[in-house]
Amino acid sequence: MEERLIKYSRVLVTGGAGFIGSNLCERLLQQDNEVVCLDSFMTGHRHNIEPLLVTRHFKLVEGDIRDYSVCCTATDGIDYVLHQAALGSVPRSIKDPMTYNDVNVGGFVKMLFAAKEAKVKRFVYAASSSTYGDSKGLPKVEDKIGNPLSPYAITKFANELYAKNFTDIYGIETAGLRYFNVFGPKQDPEGAYAAVIPKWILMMLKGERPVINGDGTNSRDFTYIENVLQINQLAALPDPQSPIPDTCRVYNIACGERTTLNELFEYIKGNLKLAIPSIGGLDPVFGPNRGGDIPHSLANISKAGRELGYEPAILVKEGIERTCKWFLSTNNHK
Repeated sequence: MEERLIKYSRVLVTGGAGFIGSNLCERLLQQDNEVVCLDSFMTGHRHNIEPLLVTRHFKLVEGDIRDYSVCCTATDGIDYVLHQAALGSVPRSIKDPMTYNDVNVGGFVKMLFAAKEAKVKRFVYAASSSTYGDSKGLPKVEDKIGNPLSPYAITKFANELYAKNFTDIYGIETAGLRYFNVFGPKQDPEGAYAAVIPKWILMMLKGERPVINGDGTNSRDFTYIENVLQINQLAALPDPQSPIPDTCRVYNIACGERTTLNELFEYIKGNLKLAIPSIGGLDPVFGPNRGGDIPHSLANISKAGRELGYEPAILVKEGIERTCKWFLSTNNHK
């Protein structure tokens, strides 16, 4: 299949100073695009985009997606929007549902409407596997969801409803990417709500024992960042030979394989102990399950493959190896 890459275009990456957004910005610049990064730095980090600030074709718009005028400024003259801006974390959303709704729903609608007004070619946005909620079936299929288990999950499902509604009413082309546990370089390991993989890596590099919520048999479909960089471009540039239906332009983005938390711990430990042998003696601490978490996730990725040509390039073990090497090569563990 012919590789589809965004080139020679003007691309807006919202949340561009975050983990996924900064990786997208970097890749798009390498492919001869002009990149606009919109970020409020509420959760993003300036150091993620510091090397890009001196690049001629990179522009930073510092602002909040809750401000419609900022959304209009950022979308002016843009060909494609890759919308990554959102507040993540299930437990944090349970503590602060109002802010989550303001940012993830209110900000999303303003961003989407500004993109419609600017006549962008396509609006690709980060959806979430949390939308499946209490659905028991595995693997997860896009048109079979359950009741959401957190305010965060509700906001991400609301995004899908608004995107489809805007497509139906205004004709703006949208594609939602239900990410499953994305990980990789530049992911923040700090803070109470840090994602499990960078948090565990940082703890182990410090000689600390990671905490596993539950007995370690809970499983996730972990997705390396390279696969996300691929699918954002495929979703922005759909193959004309693969007609996309008018309904449910939402796709599971994962590897299609389950990894238990116990297996994940062993993968990380196995890679890190090659550089720091003492890590081989670390064992995890088992704690209670977290409220709002689902016990298992596994994605059926056939729809993204069929309609967009998606095929994960990097599976979990290789992704963990690359991520561990990146953390070891930086100062994050000092």
